[in-house]
Amino acid sequence: MAESIIIIGAGMGGLAAGIYGQINGFRTRIFEMHTLPGGQCTSWKRDGFTFDACIHHLFGCAPSSRIYSLWSGLGAMPRELVKPAECVSVLSPDGKLFRDYYDLEKLEAHLNELAPADSRVIKAYIKGIRAFTGKDVLGELMLGSTGAKLKTLPALLAKLRLLTPTMQKFGNRFSDPFLKKAFPLLVYSMPQAPLFIHLVRHAYAVNGSVQWPVGGALRFALSIEKRYKTLGGEVAYNSRVERILVENGRAVGVRLADGTEHRADAVISDADGRKTIMELLEGKFINEEIRKECAEPPDETAWSAHVFLGVRRDLAAEPSSMVMLLDKPVTIAGHEADSLEMQIYGFDKTMAPAGKGVIKVELFAKYSHWTALAADKQKYEDEKKRAAAQVIEILERRFPGLRNEVETVDVPTQITWERYMAGTHGFANFPKKKASIWSGLSGSGGDLTLPGLDGFYFVGVWASLAGSLFGNALSGRRAIKALCERAGKKFQVAL
Repeated sequence: MAESIIIIGAGMGGLAAGIYGQINGFRTRIFEMHTLPGGQCTSWKRDGFTFDACIHHLFGCAPSSRIYSLWSGLGAMPRELVKPAECVSVLSPDGKLFRDYYDLEKLEAHLNELAPADSRVIKAYIKGIRAFTGKDVLGELMLGSTGAKLKTLPALLAKLRLLTPTMQKFGNRFSDPFLKKAFPLLVYSMPQAPLFIHLVRHAYAVNGSVQWPVGGALRFALSIEKRYKTLGGEVAYNSRVERILVENGRAVGVRLADGTEHRADAVISDADGRKTIMELLEGKFINEEIRKECAEPPDETAWSAHVFLGVRRDLAAEPSSMVMLLDKPVTIAGHEADSLEMQIYGFDKTMAPAGKGVIKVELFAKYSHWTALAADKQKYEDEKKRAAAQVIEILERRFPGLRNEVETVDVPTQITWERYMAGTHGFANFPKKKASIWSGLSGSGGDLTLPGLDGFYFVGVWASLAGSLFGNALSGRRAIKALCERAGKKFQVAL
């Protein structure tokens, strides 16, 4: 029976595994290569400004959602929250602004004013959001009892027409040229994202369950670390794991970069899946499917960098999130962009000194663009400065005089994330298999274990396939539940 657990990585999955492990009577230790908890759930200070690289929309902020109970058990709720007025706004090159308000009556009136000829499409959009308001679809699917899940699934299938279209397909229904181009970008500038995701996210915000944690991602992660330590858990920072120790087909501990070895009855990895399998376990516990998953990810265009700006300007009146449509494409970081997506943190006064503000612009590019430059530090730094200068020039159109108000600039890239988390291609840490939206939403996620290896479990995005904070936290809970089942123990979610 497993009594002690070593956890690799203090990301959301690792912290959750530690908390549920402590609750269920295991002795747990987390080894984290960095100096802080959270993994990708992080933010940092620069000259008094807070730059947040993680949270866009935090689910589970209202007690009416089961996800709230997950956060509450992890020590993250209750907390101070802010509810922005809108989900995302889109700005046209001629200054027209579409604000996707959470207030549905206000949203419908606003859309009809922008595009009176599209009243039927607008009505269908509002009706689609209302179909999910007052419901806890994600909470029931991921955390509900078997009965609750069986009850939720038929209700979802009844809304099949809302589940199948993409944002692009629904956006094509607008006759107004601006909305036809704007609508497909409302889910993180990904036109092929399912409409269902946007409708549910919008509905959760109507219910008050999507908000912003004041202070940002690191403060959020620190509250969970505090809960873990209060339960008796231990975290060793600056402790990079270089090998998982295996004896007779069972994980029995880890070896750190300093050469020390630490033993336990089970090992849980919240580290990058590919590197865990191919480096920490030396590629010994794989089959053909896993071998394919561990191959080098394709060099596709994806989120590749953030341009953070600390500015001498009060941004409280600005939208919380905005996409700027460009009058002509601009090549930034080797990628031709016809829009820029950004978060504007004027709604949280803790993110900047009084009278000042923070803007984060998210850039798409190929991973190879940054790796080709990284070998020459000067070229790499010059490209980051060039990208920031281009972004500032574009933002000047919306914020005249901004170039003279920029006080602080920071440009982390995929290379930064590799250094910070030892991940594959920075952000791209999913297995190279077709991620199932349904497995992610239902909480079943991906594989927790590896063939031929006992006493080992994955948590985090490799196990969740969800790519969300609550999905990753749930993977930690799933791993400890599996250990309890193996030990014949009743799994507990609270003391």
